[in-house]
Amino acid sequence: MPVICQNTVGRCSFIDVLEEAVLVHRPVALALRDGERFIDTVVDVVTENHEDYAVFAAHARVAVSEIVAATRAEPRRR
Repeated sequence: MPVICQNTVGRCSFIDVLEEAVLVHRPVALALRDGERFIDTVVDVVTENHEDYAVFAAHARVAVSEIVAATRAEPRRR
């Protein structure tokens, strides 16, 4: 999975990427607008009060609008 930037693909497509990450149960590397970066597994994508949030296994949930980019954290094993 290449680096996918929200500004490039658009919000809806970016949410689709996060929802796919939920289905495949693979860690993703994320870059946030404030410069923070982390690797975690997305366990859900939810909407509350007109805002979408990515819910993670080991980190606090993050508003999708605060996520700049995402990529697979580890190569696929064959």
